[in-house]
Amino acid sequence: MAKQEITEEPHWYAIHTYSGYENAVSRNLKQRIESLGMEDKIFEVVVPTEKKIKVKAGKRVTEEERIYPGYILVKMVVNDDSWYVVRNTPRVTGFVGSGIHPVPMSQDEVDTLMERMNTDVIKHKIDFEVDDAVTITDGPFKELEGKIGEVDEERGKVKVLVSMFGRETPVELDFLQVKKI
Repeated sequence: MAKQEITEEPHWYAIHTYSGYENAVSRNLKQRIESLGMEDKIFEVVVPTEKKIKVKAGKRVTEEERIYPGYILVKMVVNDDSWYVVRNTPRVTGFVGSGIHPVPMSQDEVDTLMERMNTDVIKHKIDFEVDDAVTITDGPFKELEGKIGEVDEERGKVKVLVSMFGRETPVELDFLQVKKI
């Protein structure tokens, strides 16, 4: 292994893992840090997630969704030992960076990501796009067909263009009230 550039200042690094194993890698890495006594070089291990509202069985469900599948974030001081501990954790494929030297994330990237993870605003997971054909499943326009004219993910609403009286009329509905044809 080539000598790592040693810095005494801790930085955040993106670590590439097998997709779907982010939580397992995080647990393994935390155990390795503790058992190998690396708490003074590796400070935090984070799986970046955010809350999203999805529909399951016709009900709204809040779920944690990974922001960057296949990646975890580690705050650490890079030296030969700390690099080795992280790099040789099972299911870690490497550091994000050029060549053999890991490249730290910029503070702006870290701040933006942490803000996104810690927000109280929950995003809706809406699987509709403009011009999708849909059927209205609830409300006064039940069983009418139309197409999506607008999607408002923040509010969880869609505007459906329904043919009424020979012209297209926009109807604002909750995304739970429509389904794709």
